[in-house]
Amino acid sequence: MTYQEKHVRLLKEPAGGVPDLIDTRAEYDDFLQRFSSASGPIAVDAERASGYRYSQQDWLIQFKREGAGIALIDPVALSEQEMDWQDVNEAFGDAVWIMHDSSQDLPGYFDLGLKPAGLFDTERAARLLGQVRFGLAAVTERYLDLTLAKEHSAADWSYRPLDRDMRIYAALDVEVLIELEGLMKKDLKKAGKWDWAQEDFIYLLNKGKQAKPLKEEPWRGISHINVIDRDLRGLAIARALWTVRDRLAQDNDIAPHLLLQDSAIIEAAQRKPHNSQEFRRIRSLNQRVRVHKGDERDKMFERYAPIQRKVKPQVWKEAIFQALSLPYDQLPKRRNENPETGENAPKSLKYWRIHHPDRYELLQSVRKFITQVSEDTSTPTDIILKPKIVRNLCWHTDVDKTPAGIHAYLLKQGARAWQADLLSESLSSVIM
Repeated sequence: MTYQEKHVRLLKEPAGGVPDLIDTRAEYDDFLQRFSSASGPIAVDAERASGYRYSQQDWLIQFKREGAGIALIDPVALSEQEMDWQDVNEAFGDAVWIMHDSSQDLPGYFDLGLKPAGLFDTERAARLLGQVRFGLAAVTERYLDLTLAKEHSAADWSYRPLDRDMRIYAALDVEVLIELEGLMKKDLKKAGKWDWAQEDFIYLLNKGKQAKPLKEEPWRGISHINVIDRDLRGLAIARALWTVRDRLAQDNDIAPHLLLQDSAIIEAAQRKPHNSQEFRRIRSLNQRVRVHKGDERDKMFERYAPIQRKVKPQVWKEAIFQALSLPYDQLPKRRNENPETGENAPKSLKYWRIHHPDRYELLQSVRKFITQVSEDTSTPTDIILKPKIVRNLCWHTDVDKTPAGIHAYLLKQGARAWQADLLSESLSSVIM
């Protein structure tokens, strides 16, 4: 039966009923008792308030365990009551945590003090199995002929109380994960990829523990900043506005774009208003940001109007005027445009082709080989080996090209053992 011929059913509610929010000591203790008395893996998911709040903390964590049902945990309310999250670790013991796209949620769990003993990532499993559609809804449709509602995926999960519809949505995110894990585990073993999956799960778990490195100049992440890349005074204005916006957003725990959008920063950097009259002509700097999505999110964004009104246009004007008055030696520098100065190989294939045709030819050969392995194993090329590692291997001329040397190099670059074992011998022949 083809995908189109399937009769996919909408999963409307969890089988065990719609759970209430756990935000008190008594409810928390009951949750611990239920989950410690049950057995088997733990289905886990989390909800944040991205796009609404400055912080990326979890505002809701969902757990499910066979025999214990679903628990919707309010980590913020419970942390304010000084709950000990080590209790959760002890209640779960050595159980495997089942997640979909664990890279999104693991950092938040570790920040709280939660410590998964093991991991099964249904998204990574789907990708290892060569599935083109690997979102949770797609995977659920493929394995269970069920589809999940998506209308609250971008909701403001910091708002309380959570209504019944939002609690249903949250609960459904963990409702079928345990069943999916069992079915996908069978497929991985059948495909001979179970060992690969276990290595990847350990890799993802360890990566989730690591703090993200701080960017040296985070303001350069402004959307479309490349249009003013050669305008040092414009860059100074962009930097000043970003810095003020970030401070105000953090102080008020509001998403920066709700105070001033990136497009407004770029417009100000291009127009460079030198006096109050010119400043007032830039409407985007003088009006409250309003986000219109045409759905329930419009009301959610309006909850932040009081904070938006607190921030007056004067703060943007002062930031701009200060940037305009900076001496030349205090202006931002243009980014180093020499692609050969970094630790990693250049991303631009055009640069490879023009300036290093020999390395470009080698890269093409290696990529062709990776593509062949991908086709032979029904595994995406970026899962076989990250493109960055492929580029680095072909760029660095001092790599030991023996199978053992390449094996060691791949591991040093962050490849898993299964990848190095699969590729190193053949790669040695390709690049010799």
